[in-house]
Amino acid sequence: MTATTTLRQSWIIMLRDLKHWQREPWTPLFGIAFTIMLVLVFGYLFGGSIALPGGGDYLDYLMPGMFALAMLFGVEATMSAIANDSKKGVTHRFRSLPISSVAVPLGRAGADLTNSAVELLVLMAGGLLIGWQAGGSWSESLLAVGLLLWLRFAVLWLGIFLGLVLRGEGGVMAVQILVWPIGFLSSVFVSPQDMPHWLGLLAQWNPVSATAAACRELFGNPSGITDGILADHAVAVALVWPLVLAAVFVPLSARAFRRLSA
Repeated sequence: MTATTTLRQSWIIMLRDLKHWQREPWTPLFGIAFTIMLVLVFGYLFGGSIALPGGGDYLDYLMPGMFALAMLFGVEATMSAIANDSKKGVTHRFRSLPISSVAVPLGRAGADLTNSAVELLVLMAGGLLIGWQAGGSWSESLLAVGLLLWLRFAVLWLGIFLGLVLRGEGGVMAVQILVWPIGFLSSVFVSPQDMPHWLGLLAQWNPVSATAAACRELFGNPSGITDGILADHAVAVALVWPLVLAAVFVPLSARAFRRLSA
């Protein structure tokens, strides 16, 4: 089967998934509302007591981190949608068709990435309304948006894989247990330099921290990091981490789809 045929099949499946979002928009809306709530809590309730290494406004530091966190938290919706399709037999009907084993996961990835782009634009508009300022150039800002969606693209393959493997009632709970520590053990809310040394090292090597640090640099916001790999190579690390994740979970997702049993 040619690559063109696979892409065409993925496009059709992507449109099918996007129609589901149009009929039931509550999942992305609740995701946006939850992220806004975290911004308000940390930005206004705790932000006044948090000082950044190197100085700078905390809200400007927080917002790029929240954008990266929103890209990570989308993995739960992806996993739930894939798991529901599997339990309802939708995925098995797809498997009975003469289509590529990559087409269904790739179509799901395209739909979720489109939804994430809309969510990101809404969050950025909300950030501007509450006082966040992006001081970078247009090209740098576009690159920052690209890095955020690049992280989302890689992470959603983790959600697709887990949705195909963990189809029981405990699947969503397992993803939450995985995602929340990764999201909070990062530079989203506080600088790694303010953490205990060993914890700060873990936070600096977190993929979410890399994307957040790169976006702060590109948006012209305070980084909160004065030494370490993210102080000098944040953009490079933000490019490499999602590449590694995608290289691992894209083939695993295709393999799990081929081996899916009723």
